[in-house]
Amino acid sequence: MRATAVVVVLLLVGATRASPAELQARTVAAFDRYVQATEQRMKTDPQFLWVDTVPASQQRAVLEALRRGELVIDRLTTRQSGKDIDIPDGMVHHWIGVVFIPGTTVDKAVSLLQDYDHHAQIYAPNVAASKLLSRDGNNFRVYLRFMMKKVITVVVNTEHEARFTRDAPNRASSRIYSTRIAEVESPGTPSERERSVGNDGGYLWRLYSYWRVLERDGGTYVQCESISLTRDIPTGFGWLIRPFVTSIPRESLEFTLTTTRSALGK
Repeated sequence: MRATAVVVVLLLVGATRASPAELQARTVAAFDRYVQATEQRMKTDPQFLWVDTVPASQQRAVLEALRRGELVIDRLTTRQSGKDIDIPDGMVHHWIGVVFIPGTTVDKAVSLLQDYDHHAQIYAPNVAASKLLSRDGNNFRVYLRFMMKKVITVVVNTEHEARFTRDAPNRASSRIYSTRIAEVESPGTPSERERSVGNDGGYLWRLYSYWRVLERDGGTYVQCESISLTRDIPTGFGWLIRPFVTSIPRESLEFTLTTTRSALGK
């Protein structure tokens, strides 16, 4: 009977959705301030890679971990004048991660990142569908359908603008902004439909990614810094929402980087 009760609870949880959340203009404005402050920090970073900025006492261990095939990841927080940037009615999730792929090149890494028509195959199951919408030189418009699962499953249709820059023969970078994110109801069924943009479950409202690729030490370092915006934790639904919105951003970045390492390692 206990096992049956557990199954019933899990089924109820899987079918539950928190009350809709509406993306407010003040939430977007605060997120934009956070992004601007973060990008300003990026412009003044003395080092191209984040791992080169860690204290010297830790740097050797970090580099050795990367060369053993491990992922190095950390949570970041951007502040203005030493103070946190308040995000009313929303939460910012800011992570950075790095992997090292021996024997590969910056050209191969960039080609993989730009192969948007095949991202659904490369990054399955997190990316359920992908398509290059247009390209103008190093500027891309792309469609990606993300599937996020953590107790509940959320599917979103997204569009992004990506700009790649070749900073030097051995390095490249990109900036990728989401331009549209729509949560999908009943995905993969005849009744599939998109919910109103910005008036949905609030599981993903913005997703900005910053990639840096550096060929060095007999291989290539691939770094991704991710900033995403979700709803705040609603009263009464913390047990459902909190594990999803707080763990998915890190787990998604971990999956993306380890999958990139695996694909390039082949």
